[in-house]
Amino acid sequence: MQFVRGFAMGSADIVPGVSGGTVALVLGIYERLIAQIRLGASALRHVISRDISGAATTVRRIDWLWLGSLLAGILAAIAVLSALIERLLAEQPVRTAAVFTGLVLGSVVVAWKLIRHRATSHMYVTVMVAVALFALLGLRSDTHATGAEVVTQPWWVFTAAGALAICAMILPGISGSFILVMIGMYTEVLGAVNDRDLVVVAATGLGCVIGLASFSTLLDWLLRHHHDVVIAAMVGLMLGSMRVLWPWPAGTETTAISAPSGDVAMPIVLAAVAFAVVLGVDRVARRRPAD
Repeated sequence: MQFVRGFAMGSADIVPGVSGGTVALVLGIYERLIAQIRLGASALRHVISRDISGAATTVRRIDWLWLGSLLAGILAAIAVLSALIERLLAEQPVRTAAVFTGLVLGSVVVAWKLIRHRATSHMYVTVMVAVALFALLGLRSDTHATGAEVVTQPWWVFTAAGALAICAMILPGISGSFILVMIGMYTEVLGAVNDRDLVVVAATGLGCVIGLASFSTLLDWLLRHHHDVVIAAMVGLMLGSMRVLWPWPAGTETTAISAPSGDVAMPIVLAAVAFAVVLGVDRVARRRPAD
């Protein structure tokens, strides 16, 4: 079951403006995932401080079977579906974007139900976060990086970029790769990978570890102490991401938005079906015992 959930998360991570965190939230495993990542971060801190006994104790608390199955599903989805989804986004941009629009809108409904004690203040948080992300995404008109894939920045910039991107990847509604595009580091990172620049790749990986360890700890604390506000903010992130997913005029190729035109009827049908699928999955998941 965890493999299937991971597969769904990996599928979402391929699409600009969609995050595996969104799927985790819908499937009801988001808080458990963050808690497991926090345990990993805690074990790492014990190792760094040479507290081997503390590290061993923390490592034993991690549910490796659950986490490993989830990771296997994510990697399998990226390997199997990346080419297909990229082709669909290129050949059927409006209809493909419509499907993901429906999926995310359905996720918004599901996530809103996770707020335990709804109040007007939660609506304010959702709106403010949605507007802020919507404006932020509008700073770039396209969602793909252009230019030569070469390394021009010092190593510490890659560390910072890796930390920022990994934080985005575990939040619903934000794509880590799109964050790299927005800060002008996407082609730089690709250049480092293509050139086998091990120093820069290691610096980026270090940033990912630092960002994941720090942010997962903070996020876990926030979810335990301010659960409803955090969920309301995540709903806002998903709504704000609609700027990338809105089907018209050209799907996820651009952050520009326009009124529906041209191919309209089928995208609306596809979005409605996707919306219904998410609600159906949520209903089934609520009936199943947690595993």
